[in-house]
Amino acid sequence: QVQLVESGGGLVQAGGSLRLSCAASGVIFSNNVMAWYRQAPGKQRELVASLTRGVKTNYAGSVKGRFTISGDNSKNLVYLQMNTLKPEDTGVYYCHVHSVVSGADYWGQGTQVTVSS
Repeated sequence: QVQLVESGGGLVQAGGSLRLSCAASGVIFSNNVMAWYRQAPGKQRELVASLTRGVKTNYAGSVKGRFTISGDNSKNLVYLQMNTLKPEDTGVYYCHVHSVVSGADYWGQGTQVTVSS
């Protein structure tokens, strides 16, 4: 039974930092792609960062060098450390899990990140 709950969003000034957390119950990292997506109002949802089988990371070009995805399987937590935030980073951030074993996909409810200028 997989359940994803995001936290850590909020309002921050440009240049600041936030760390998002995803409590991923029932998830074994080695069997999954863990990811963060974001969606701004009126925009398509976009992939921000992913962690495949707990070892391989990928990032959207717009966040490379600023964001870091990581996880702690023992604590069932996935993180997105966001540094040097920009107003264009504003949006709802969603935790996502794709099982490479079953093919199932799971989404969290999202957490709002607002970066002011």
